[in-house]
Amino acid sequence: FNIIFSPRPSAFNCGSPSPNIPVYFERLCPHAGSTSIMNATFRAAREQFRQKVDLTHTQEVARLYRKSLKVTLSWCIDREIFNEEATNLRARFEAQRDANPAAAARILREGQEELFEMSHPDPYCVPHMPGGSLFMRNPPPPLEVCFPDGNYPADAPKITINPDFSECKVETGKSATGQVVVDFYTKNMT
Repeated sequence: FNIIFSPRPSAFNCGSPSPNIPVYFERLCPHAGSTSIMNATFRAAREQFRQKVDLTHTQEVARLYRKSLKVTLSWCIDREIFNEEATNLRARFEAQRDANPAAAARILREGQEELFEMSHPDPYCVPHMPGGSLFMRNPPPPLEVCFPDGNYPADAPKITINPDFSECKVETGKSATGQVVVDFYTKNMT
């Protein structure tokens, strides 16, 4: 699999070259001053690899709750404080369980806005995931590199490994058999 590293969109704002920058910079960065073209290109590439799924309201609420717990874990370093905050968060979700559909949609939207406002600038990530200290450390080389003639030994692994070292399976949704976009800013893979 190939890995495409997707930096922050603002990283491509070359701006207008200053007199201190050599003239060849203008040739290397012809889009200087127009970041929307470059950002649109990266957005198009990201959308090509991203799977779009229509979620039910229940699934959206479950994902909001899970992301809220992850944000809470990023802010609370002590496990006792996290458990208390997680209990309070669960009580907030349970209090709105029987809301009518219009109010439920409004509450979901407000919850997503609150989640965005409370997001951590450097969220916790599992060490072997993108952004972690163990991500892609000592990755196994592809079999084509180890055995260029194609004669694989009988005990060679028959599985493909994702960049996060999980087994590549289509049924689990983690199938990195092509290019994988690794976004180190948001610390996730798509």
